[in-house]
Amino acid sequence: MIKVYIASPYSMGDNTENINRHIDMASALRDHGFTPYAPLMSHFEDMRHPRSWGDWIEHDLEWLKVCDCVLRLDGESKGADMEVEYAVKLGIPVFFNLEVLIAEIKNIILDNLSI
Repeated sequence: MIKVYIASPYSMGDNTENINRHIDMASALRDHGFTPYAPLMSHFEDMRHPRSWGDWIEHDLEWLKVCDCVLRLDGESKGADMEVEYAVKLGIPVFFNLEVLIAEIKNIILDNLSI
C-alpha cells in the first residue's frame, strides 16, 4: 500500500477545525486505498503526555522518511512547510491536492504495468 504523509496546519487558526480536516483527509485517503500517516493525531497523545514542538517534529520527520509521498493541505503552517521542504530534500513527491495525488499514482501504476 502507498503510504501518504499528511502535512497540514495545526496551531495556526482553529485547532479543532485543523484536526478535523486532517482526520477527514486521512479517512478519504483510506477510502482510496492509501495508508495515511496523520501526524495531528498526536494532538490527543500530547493532551495526556505533553511534549515540545521540536520533539513532535523530530518524531514526525522520522515517519515522513518512510512515506511514499506527502499530501500538503492548504493553510499557513511553519511545521507543514518544513515537512514539505524535508520531503523535497529526500526526493519524496509532494502533492497539494487529493485528486492530483490519485491521478499521479494511477499513472505511475499504469506505467509500471506496461513495462
